[in-house]
Amino acid sequence: MDRVILHVDQNAFFASVEALSHPETMGKPMAVCGDPENRRGIVLAKNELAKKAGVKTAESVWQALRKCPGLILLPPHHHLYAEYCDRANEIYERFTDLVERAGIDESYLDVTGTQHLFGSGREIAGKIRQTIREELGLTVSVGVSFCKVFAKLGSDYKKPDATTEITRNNVQSLLHPLPVTDLMYVGRATADALAEIGVHTVGQLAALDRGVLTARLGKHGSLLYDYANGLDREPVRRSEDGAQAKSVGNSLTFRRDLVSREDVRVGLRVLSESVAYRLRRHGKKCRGVQVAIRDTALRTIDRQTQLPQPTHLTKTIYEAALALVLRFWKPGQPIRLLAVTAINLTDGEESGQLSLFEAPPQADPKQEALDKSLDDLKSRYGKTVVRPASILKNDLGIEEE
Repeated sequence: MDRVILHVDQNAFFASVEALSHPETMGKPMAVCGDPENRRGIVLAKNELAKKAGVKTAESVWQALRKCPGLILLPPHHHLYAEYCDRANEIYERFTDLVERAGIDESYLDVTGTQHLFGSGREIAGKIRQTIREELGLTVSVGVSFCKVFAKLGSDYKKPDATTEITRNNVQSLLHPLPVTDLMYVGRATADALAEIGVHTVGQLAALDRGVLTARLGKHGSLLYDYANGLDREPVRRSEDGAQAKSVGNSLTFRRDLVSREDVRVGLRVLSESVAYRLRRHGKKCRGVQVAIRDTALRTIDRQTQLPQPTHLTKTIYEAALALVLRFWKPGQPIRLLAVTAINLTDGEESGQLSLFEAPPQADPKQEALDKSLDDLKSRYGKTVVRPASILKNDLGIEEE
């Protein structure tokens, strides 16, 4: 029996999330981009109206404005995208426990074993689209098929807010006319190599002999043969089935260079808060902290330190990171980027190595209670409901919203 795989793709995800906070952009072309003055002046996402005007992701802001003079520009808020990603995946998990995140705006679902509860793959796709629209105010496109590759092609086939089912009966009519570049892992170089042997569509690729493709492209050619012919047997893997995370980190490139100790404290405080929150959320602690410091010449130094006991406390991680930076950085020397990473992760309940001669250091119960209270507030009202006073009205490009 064939599997039933869904690929759910958020439509214009960053732009759609921003539109929830900016209703004034309704019916107008809008793009999410870095501020040109912040050295990140490219388009990160755009809505459908901007897309119709020719605006493309990853092009410069000035190019986008030349194509679409009335384009509304909004800065990114990555913490919001992460929250909506989590909320969307929680909805997917109502329909199956086999959910694999393929990116911040897309996931694979294997609903083979839950159709008796929720209906066919197409019906489940419709229910997911409706739930996402009602609960999150967003839209998704869903591909339904018997393998992951075709499910992804289905979600791309029609946008926005659509379901496309690819069956063994309609593969030729739906997929074979598509350009070969629509297939996973067919980039420009591969497309050029295929064009040299007369292959321009998915159907032409599927019709080739496997040996011809292997001789032309090696193992990659054999893989593409499988993909074009729906022979992909890659399973949908639960998030917890993936490789065990070895670190949790975050970095920031600032609006202006950091030059003072107070600048450094503000940057490290925000980064440490983010890292510690993610550790607690996943039930992990770290045995060490690593920092990265990048200067205006793009030179980067990395330093790390081990901790006396595993921790997930914001204060402990921040203090360790600050001590490292102050040790290896001269005040006044401009810093372009800072990164904080929790390393040598362990399960939250695991304690550090015990000594026969002295009691192990204990975590501060007041700090534990404070972090837990803040986590509860964030889970209910969003990650930015409580922010350190030091970042209010800052000029470093750290979001306050």
